[in-house]
Amino acid sequence: MPASLRAQQIAPFLAMEFGKRAAALEAQGHRVIKLNLGEPDFGAPPAVRAELARVAQHEALPYTGALGLPALREAIAGFYAHAHGLHIAPERVVVTAGASAALLLVTAALVNPGDEVLVGDPSYPCNRQFLAGFGAEVRLVPTTANSRFQLDLAAVQRHWSARTRGLMIATPSNPTGTSVPPAELTALCQWAEARGAWRIVDEIYLNLSDPQPDGSATPSILATDPGACVINSFSKYFGMTGWRLGWAVVPEALVPAMERLAQNYFICASTPAQMAARACFTPDSLAVCEARKQEFAERRALVLQGLADIGLPVPVRPDGAFYAYIDVSPTGLSAMQFCEQALQQAHVALTPGVDFGPSSGGQHVRLSCAASKQDLAEGLARLGRFVSPLLARHAAGAHHG
Repeated sequence: MPASLRAQQIAPFLAMEFGKRAAALEAQGHRVIKLNLGEPDFGAPPAVRAELARVAQHEALPYTGALGLPALREAIAGFYAHAHGLHIAPERVVVTAGASAALLLVTAALVNPGDEVLVGDPSYPCNRQFLAGFGAEVRLVPTTANSRFQLDLAAVQRHWSARTRGLMIATPSNPTGTSVPPAELTALCQWAEARGAWRIVDEIYLNLSDPQPDGSATPSILATDPGACVINSFSKYFGMTGWRLGWAVVPEALVPAMERLAQNYFICASTPAQMAARACFTPDSLAVCEARKQEFAERRALVLQGLADIGLPVPVRPDGAFYAYIDVSPTGLSAMQFCEQALQQAHVALTPGVDFGPSSGGQHVRLSCAASKQDLAEGLARLGRFVSPLLARHAAGAHHG
């Protein structure tokens, strides 16, 4: 039975593919240091796990409304007030089965076939697959280290066309861990809004951002563009990847469409996950998450220093999330060759940049700092031994050339 053209054309998600290869090596008895996935190793805060155990005793866990438990929607709105000083009406919050479902629903609500949408390159590959799946023409806008591998207003203005209907931005970004400066992000969204275009801003790493130069928290785009559609998740800051719970904040006028789509596509997000997630927003749980955020910052510093010590450059220092976007061109290998050989020879799993876009992906590799400090240190030591002869050989070749 032939698969649909859509299914045939969709590219594999290489971060997961390298995870499969790592699992095969582990099954052969090798210890693999897995730095390929952005998956926090902490798990949910203790109060959330305790609440899940409590609600699991219920005899019935019925469907919730398609938009989510009212109490959880209110708690998420309260989180914006606590973390960002923003008043968000709970009615604008849509609870979803992970940020992926939020992206799917928002995309379904906004995209018409043939709409051109601007997306930065590099960027999270699944985002553009959602767009393309609903008929959008995704226009990848190449970015460079000079723009922090992020869209800026000048690039958007150069690539804007009469067919452009939307803009998708992730800040901080996966794979680079870099952010769009708040003033630049506001300018981008204002440019799009003035031309009648919608804005999707992926903020799933927002609460893992470094403070601003004045010490304040990095703001949500909702502070300056309340008409933007914002995506967030319980997976990263709250460490709940396998719980598959996320949310969107959308303009009030879009809520009825989101509800109809959610009813038909998902019915609702997991009831026990929603019930337990209310405990994310207690003072104790938030304190746990803030301590973990500090731990991620320490891990990132360890990785950046370790990469510098072994001679692998990171062109733009990340200021959020838990990734390093490494330039592997000094080794003489492509990103795919580097990842394949690092896995086979050093038993370190990484993700080739080609997963995230063609403009710079061929020479960059993503390393996730979400693993423990012990695993990061071991992974860096293995990479150092793997890279050392490559760097020497490539440097000698360049010298003779």
